[in-house]
Amino acid sequence: MAQELKLIDALEIKENAIHLISKDWMLITAGTIDAYNTMTASWGGLGELWHKKVATCYIRPVRHTYEFVEKQEYFTLTFFDEQYRDVLKYCGHKSGRDVDKMAIPELTAVESDSGAIYFAEAKLVLECRKLYTHDFDPDRFLDASIDEEYPDKDYHRMYIGEITRCLAR
Repeated sequence: MAQELKLIDALEIKENAIHLISKDWMLITAGTIDAYNTMTASWGGLGELWHKKVATCYIRPVRHTYEFVEKQEYFTLTFFDEQYRDVLKYCGHKSGRDVDKMAIPELTAVESDSGAIYFAEAKLVLECRKLYTHDFDPDRFLDASIDEEYPDKDYHRMYIGEITRCLAR
Protein backbone atom coordinates (compact mmCIF):
# COMPACT_ATOMS: atom_id res chain seq x y z
CA MET A 1 0.00 0.00 0.00
CA ALA A 2 1.30 3.45 -0.94
CA GLN A 3 2.38 5.83 1.75
CA GLU A 4 -0.14 8.61 2.40
CA LEU A 5 0.42 12.18 1.26
CA LYS A 6 1.48 14.45 4.10
CA LEU A 7 1.44 18.22 4.41
CA ILE A 8 4.97 19.66 4.18
CA ASP A 9 6.51 23.09 3.77
CA ALA A 10 7.57 23.73 0.16
CA LEU A 11 11.11 24.27 1.50
CA GLU A 12 11.16 20.56 2.38
CA ILE A 13 10.87 19.42 -1.26
CA LYS A 14 13.93 17.23 -1.72
CA GLU A 15 13.87 16.68 -5.50
CA ASN A 16 15.65 18.97 -7.93
CA ALA A 17 12.98 21.32 -9.34
CA ILE A 18 14.44 21.32 -12.85
CA HIS A 19 14.45 17.52 -12.94
CA LEU A 20 10.96 17.29 -11.46
CA ILE A 21 9.46 19.54 -14.12
CA SER A 22 11.52 18.87 -17.23
CA LYS A 23 12.23 15.14 -16.82
CA ASP A 24 9.56 13.73 -14.49
CA TRP A 25 6.86 16.05 -15.92
CA MET A 26 3.74 17.18 -14.08
CA LEU A 27 0.01 17.42 -14.48
CA ILE A 28 -1.52 20.89 -14.38
CA THR A 29 -5.08 20.53 -13.15
CA ALA A 30 -7.93 22.95 -12.55
CA GLY A 31 -11.69 22.87 -12.27
CA THR A 32 -14.10 21.35 -9.79
CA ILE A 33 -14.46 17.77 -8.62
CA ASP A 34 -17.41 17.45 -11.03
CA ALA A 35 -15.73 19.12 -14.01
CA TYR A 36 -11.95 19.42 -14.26
CA ASN A 37 -9.25 18.93 -16.82
CA THR A 38 -5.59 18.07 -16.60
CA MET A 39 -2.65 18.27 -18.96
CA THR A 40 0.95 17.15 -18.90
CA ALA A 41 3.58 19.86 -18.81
CA SER A 42 7.36 20.04 -18.69
CA TRP A 43 7.81 23.80 -18.53
CA GLY A 44 7.73 25.63 -15.24
CA GLY A 45 9.65 26.69 -12.22
CA LEU A 46 9.70 26.96 -8.45
CA GLY A 47 11.03 29.82 -6.37
CA GLU A 48 10.19 32.93 -4.44
CA LEU A 49 8.53 36.11 -5.62
CA TRP A 50 6.85 38.91 -3.69
CA HIS A 51 7.95 37.18 -0.44
CA LYS A 52 5.87 34.13 -1.37
CA LYS A 53 6.82 30.60 -2.40
CA VAL A 54 5.68 30.35 -6.01
CA ALA A 55 5.36 27.98 -8.92
CA THR A 56 5.15 28.97 -12.56
CA CYS A 57 3.63 27.04 -15.41
CA TYR A 58 2.86 27.82 -19.02
CA ILE A 59 -0.25 26.92 -21.02
CA ARG A 60 -1.13 27.67 -24.62
CA PRO A 61 -4.62 29.18 -25.04
CA VAL A 62 -5.54 26.39 -27.46
CA ARG A 63 -5.23 23.78 -24.70
CA HIS A 64 -8.47 22.64 -23.06
CA THR A 65 -6.94 22.98 -19.58
CA TYR A 66 -6.38 26.71 -20.27
CA GLU A 67 -10.14 27.37 -19.95
CA PHE A 68 -10.25 25.62 -16.57
CA VAL A 69 -7.21 27.43 -15.16
CA GLU A 70 -8.62 30.75 -16.36
CA LYS A 71 -11.90 30.20 -14.47
CA GLN A 72 -10.46 29.00 -11.17
CA GLU A 73 -8.60 30.77 -8.39
CA TYR A 74 -6.48 27.65 -7.77
CA PHE A 75 -4.62 25.13 -9.90
CA THR A 76 -2.40 22.21 -8.93
CA LEU A 77 0.90 20.88 -10.17
CA THR A 78 1.08 17.16 -9.50
CA PHE A 79 4.17 14.97 -9.83
CA PHE A 80 4.26 11.17 -10.02
CA ASP A 81 6.62 8.21 -9.77
CA GLU A 82 7.90 6.70 -13.02
CA GLN A 83 5.18 4.02 -13.00
CA TYR A 84 2.73 6.76 -14.13
CA ARG A 85 4.73 7.75 -17.24
CA ASP A 86 2.13 6.24 -19.61
CA VAL A 87 -0.64 8.21 -17.90
CA LEU A 88 1.41 11.39 -18.27
CA LYS A 89 2.00 10.63 -21.95
CA TYR A 90 -1.74 10.06 -22.42
CA CYS A 91 -2.65 13.33 -20.71
CA GLY A 92 -0.10 15.14 -22.87
CA HIS A 93 -1.25 13.67 -26.17
CA LYS A 94 -5.04 13.62 -25.69
CA SER A 95 -7.26 16.64 -25.32
CA GLY A 96 -10.00 16.80 -22.72
CA ARG A 97 -12.20 18.01 -25.58
CA ASP A 98 -11.88 14.54 -27.16
CA VAL A 99 -11.54 12.20 -24.17
CA ASP A 100 -12.85 12.21 -20.61
CA LYS A 101 -9.73 12.66 -18.51
CA MET A 102 -11.91 12.46 -15.40
CA ALA A 103 -12.35 8.76 -16.26
CA ILE A 104 -8.66 7.77 -16.32
CA PRO A 105 -8.69 4.64 -14.11
CA GLU A 106 -5.13 5.12 -12.79
CA LEU A 107 -5.98 8.53 -11.29
CA THR A 108 -8.17 9.30 -8.29
CA ALA A 109 -9.20 12.95 -8.13
CA VAL A 110 -9.22 14.58 -4.71
CA GLU A 111 -10.70 17.97 -3.87
CA SER A 112 -8.77 20.06 -1.36
CA ASP A 113 -10.34 22.47 1.10
CA SER A 114 -9.75 25.30 -1.39
CA GLY A 115 -11.57 23.37 -4.11
CA ALA A 116 -8.36 22.62 -6.02
CA ILE A 117 -8.16 19.20 -7.67
CA TYR A 118 -5.17 16.88 -7.34
CA PHE A 119 -4.57 13.14 -7.61
CA ALA A 120 -4.21 10.72 -4.70
CA GLU A 121 -1.52 8.72 -6.53
CA ALA A 122 0.89 11.69 -6.67
CA LYS A 123 4.29 11.73 -5.02
CA LEU A 124 4.17 15.54 -4.76
CA VAL A 125 1.33 18.05 -5.03
CA LEU A 126 1.67 21.83 -5.21
CA GLU A 127 -1.60 23.63 -4.67
CA CYS A 128 -1.30 27.12 -6.14
CA ARG A 129 -3.40 30.27 -5.90
CA LYS A 130 -3.10 32.39 -9.03
CA LEU A 131 -1.21 35.63 -8.44
CA TYR A 132 -0.29 36.79 -11.92
CA THR A 133 -0.61 35.93 -15.60
CA HIS A 134 1.31 37.16 -18.58
CA ASP A 135 1.00 36.32 -22.26
CA PHE A 136 4.22 35.75 -24.15
CA ASP A 137 4.86 38.58 -26.58
CA PRO A 138 7.04 37.66 -29.57
CA ASP A 139 8.31 41.25 -29.73
CA ARG A 140 9.95 40.63 -26.35
CA PHE A 141 11.90 37.50 -27.38
CA LEU A 142 15.57 38.45 -27.16
CA ASP A 143 16.51 35.29 -29.03
CA ALA A 144 14.56 35.43 -32.30
CA SER A 145 14.82 31.66 -32.77
CA ILE A 146 12.33 31.18 -29.90
CA ASP A 147 9.55 32.35 -32.20
CA GLU A 148 10.21 29.21 -34.29
CA GLU A 149 8.65 27.25 -31.39
CA TYR A 150 5.35 28.90 -32.37
CA PRO A 151 4.57 28.19 -36.03
CA ASP A 152 0.86 28.73 -35.25
CA LYS A 153 1.58 31.88 -33.19
CA ASP A 154 -0.23 30.29 -30.21
CA TYR A 155 1.98 31.83 -27.54
CA HIS A 156 1.84 30.51 -24.00
CA ARG A 157 0.31 32.28 -21.04
CA MET A 158 2.50 32.22 -17.94
CA TYR A 159 0.81 31.60 -14.60
CA ILE A 160 2.51 32.47 -11.34
CA GLY A 161 0.82 30.83 -8.39
CA GLU A 162 1.52 31.10 -4.69
CA ILE A 163 2.14 27.63 -3.30
CA THR A 164 -0.55 27.53 -0.62
CA ARG A 165 -0.21 23.84 0.18
CA CYS A 166 2.40 21.20 -0.51
CA LEU A 167 1.74 17.48 -0.08
CA ALA A 168 4.38 14.77 -0.42
CA ARG A 169 4.98 11.09 0.23
